[in-house]
Amino acid sequence: MRIPYNVSVGFVGTYPPTVCGIATFTASMVNALVAQHPHDGRGRVGVVSLTDRNVGVAGPPVVFHHRIGDAGSLRGAIEALSAYDTVSIQHEFGIFGGRDGDEVIDLMSGLTVPTAVTLHTVLAEPTTHQRAIVERMCQAASRMVVMSQTAADRLAGEYTMDPGRIRLIPHGADPEFAGRSRSTGDRPLILTWGLIGPGKGLEWAIEACSGLLDLEPLPRYLILGSTHPQVRQASGESYRDSLTSLARRLGVDSIVEFDDRHLTRKALARMVRSADIVVLPYESMEQVTSGVLVEAVAAAKPVVATPFPHAVELLSGGAGIIFPHRDAAALSDALRELLTYPDRMADMTQRARRVAEGMYWPSVALKFAETMSEMAEGSGMGSPLVASGRRAAG
Repeated sequence: MRIPYNVSVGFVGTYPPTVCGIATFTASMVNALVAQHPHDGRGRVGVVSLTDRNVGVAGPPVVFHHRIGDAGSLRGAIEALSAYDTVSIQHEFGIFGGRDGDEVIDLMSGLTVPTAVTLHTVLAEPTTHQRAIVERMCQAASRMVVMSQTAADRLAGEYTMDPGRIRLIPHGADPEFAGRSRSTGDRPLILTWGLIGPGKGLEWAIEACSGLLDLEPLPRYLILGSTHPQVRQASGESYRDSLTSLARRLGVDSIVEFDDRHLTRKALARMVRSADIVVLPYESMEQVTSGVLVEAVAAAKPVVATPFPHAVELLSGGAGIIFPHRDAAALSDALRELLTYPDRMADMTQRARRVAEGMYWPSVALKFAETMSEMAEGSGMGSPLVASGRRAAG
């Protein structure tokens, strides 16, 4: 399946080596687009990476490093993006400069090419200033892209905008996650992964393990991931240390394990495929998009999650179990059910496989490319082959 590549796209977002979900998302989308056209793909895709410090010379696919909050750098970012037929902005309030990241409005004001904004968060109860930012983006953008139906409903129902410009394109997952299960059948592996910090609900998951100590074989609960850079900068590793102390105090250090590595995508996929159950005990009720959830479902793993919006939406067909926020007893009961009744787990595995259809990056990139082509055609921009000669300079 080859992507109809009739326009070039300049991306804006955090990008590796920055470690965060949006950086991973941007890189995955770019790689999926380039992989479909290996000979000319990089000429049609470029990235303006967002950073809070001075960075060296850009190298493909990054065409410009924008230091957030710097007016001169912003002008350079706009100039680089203007070399493309279309622009795709990844939006999260914390990744742009200014109050609530309102620098994004200045960026969009300087662009004259059709622009799509992918919203990684759609708040149900934004502040007045946050609402104003989103609504101004809605006015300026050709398309607003969301990754769940919940996000689409919130955007259309709670914000002033034209619903006809909303496009639902699901979050993608690497095809590596779809490989055969690597579960050993030994001690069952329960897995949570991602950047570690308050709000992930890990305390409740650790407490839930105290209700599993009688199981035979004894399960393992692995918390995989490095401490979030902002958490580490503010308080070092004190949060992670508090989790290890909690595990010792509850007597579950025979179950709970920590791995602070940041794995490559291939290594992460192998680890997820080795799990028997994925636990997402998040405390947020605002999370309308979760890349970790998508990857868990793509790996056909039963998911036990709190009722954050994306989990409720993806697991409603029976691919997992929803338990109340901060309810360690309910989480323990859900884990026990799956670990005790293999047929229940096998049924969820099959349901997860059905949910995952169409969620892998090649399919997602196709939907994205179609949206960007539609935008360019609507503005009279974009034509086959022309874009490859309009590559942005770093």
